[in-house]
Amino acid sequence: MKIVRWILGIFILAYEKIMSPKGVKRPFSEQAVINTETRKLTLYQYKACPFCVKVRMAMKRQSLTIRTRDAKRSESAKEELLAGAGQLKVPCLKIDDESGNTTWLFESSEIIKYLDGRFGERAVQAA
Repeated sequence: MKIVRWILGIFILAYEKIMSPKGVKRPFSEQAVINTETRKLTLYQYKACPFCVKVRMAMKRQSLTIRTRDAKRSESAKEELLAGAGQLKVPCLKIDDESGNTTWLFESSEIIKYLDGRFGERAVQAA
């Protein structure tokens, strides 16, 4: 079973590399504002998880620089996820707001929906 997971992991990571979308182009000042906003976001993920790949591809498509933490390989990331979110489930987006509150968002489709809603309308597709 371990060998099957290893082989699937290679295929998943190869798919991500080959199919990785081009990011949107924004004016420098607008991208700088978005980069500042994304500093308050952290994606807890596993490198070869297909749902995590789906979220990372959405991040790339929107040119979002969100910090990622590998909850499988990093003990501190695993502990942060368990302590904050209460469960070891990925992908999980940690959202810190201006007032110091933290929200933990699970499910790849919900995370992508959140990112599209927050950053998508400001994106201008490159020709």
